[in-house]
Amino acid sequence: MNSNPETTFSELATLDWREQDFSYAQLKAHLPRPAVNSQTAAEAVGQIIDDVRAHGMQALKDLALRFDHVELEHTRVAQAELDRALEELDPQVRAALEESIARAREFAAAQVPSDAVVGYSNGGSVTQRWVPVRRVGLYAPGGLAVYPSSVIMNAVPAQAAGVASLALASPPQKEFGGLPHPTILAAAKLLGITEVHAMGGAQAVAAFAYGVEAPGDPRGGIEPVDVVSGPGNVFVATAKRLVKGVVGIDAEAGPTEIAILADSTANPGFVAADMISQAEHDENAAAVLVTDSSELAAQVRAELEVQVAATKHSQRVRTALGGSQSGIILVRDVAQGIDVCNAYAAEHLEIMTAQSAQDAARITAAGAIFVGDFAPVSLGDYCAGSNHVLPTSGTALHASGLNVNTFLKAIQVISYDKAALGDVAAHVINLANAEDLPAHGDAVAIRKAI
Repeated sequence: MNSNPETTFSELATLDWREQDFSYAQLKAHLPRPAVNSQTAAEAVGQIIDDVRAHGMQALKDLALRFDHVELEHTRVAQAELDRALEELDPQVRAALEESIARAREFAAAQVPSDAVVGYSNGGSVTQRWVPVRRVGLYAPGGLAVYPSSVIMNAVPAQAAGVASLALASPPQKEFGGLPHPTILAAAKLLGITEVHAMGGAQAVAAFAYGVEAPGDPRGGIEPVDVVSGPGNVFVATAKRLVKGVVGIDAEAGPTEIAILADSTANPGFVAADMISQAEHDENAAAVLVTDSSELAAQVRAELEVQVAATKHSQRVRTALGGSQSGIILVRDVAQGIDVCNAYAAEHLEIMTAQSAQDAARITAAGAIFVGDFAPVSLGDYCAGSNHVLPTSGTALHASGLNVNTFLKAIQVISYDKAALGDVAAHVINLANAEDLPAHGDAVAIRKAI
């Protein structure tokens, strides 16, 4: 590690809040966030959705040529290509994917909720029954990186929920003959996903949401889904927002983000490495260090200067760390730091303090919390057993990460016999009259007369 303060990472902004007493609203207003303008994306995505709805498979072919520079005969990937991708997969990568799948399945299985049944006197009962959605469309992005891990994170909880039909979409790649990346195909094969489509971006979301007919084509069209899940760029996120209501969605994922709450006991090399690990996703990624130690802040800057220069995607990382969405926030103490973190509601929150477990227990808003020196975010990205599809842009204030419940519906079943209805009939009639809905009461009174 390098702790020379003369070699420092100057791009990262510092916000000194040690003398500030912000209200909660002021705190939220001053937090570093990426500048987002989705209006242009909404207009373009709306046109794509309309095109897919109007022209179906032909629109998907035209859009693949326009955006991916690939000529497709059909979006459906042949089973033989999935088999070949798995056969040719690096054995070490296969072993890593299998371990990730096994751990994710164990955690997902533990999340499956039990039905709730309450019995009332004289034969009345109310049951909450959990039912999986019929069909799910999963999206695995292309672009700057390859994300077989996202295939796992989306497919495993859907399978644990009991979803009967899964379809996967991933952008066609020119260098792979118009197929999605072979590692994506191999992951699909390992997971038992047989329906894979070479389609990306907003058009994939539209095809899943509205379905695509392909009359006379033996490979068939694309049946509509009930839920679309999976991360993507601003166009994918915008498409999910526009089709929400037609289908369910997991979330409108924004750029990835990490917040780290650390005190003087933290290892500055670990802190710097973890900030870099998220900043390498893209130039809009956010990395925020919240600390009560100016000495640690200086040491982290020194580490960043060395580690950023050595990392593969150094320019991308440097841009992300130098953006308005990233920075170091100096606080009076860890208690103030916890308040800052709860207002920030990070997608990923690491706690590296002398009392990490106790401080983590005081966090009320985060997609996932990584506790201690040996639980980096990258562990959760791949092999912790947790899910890495998490709420971004402060939505962890009210939203949860992807889990089994994303793919389940709670159906309430009410069963009352005559005696049980009689126990509450007068109350129902009185409340109906109080709301000036007398026919509601009449529906009960007519049964009392039998």
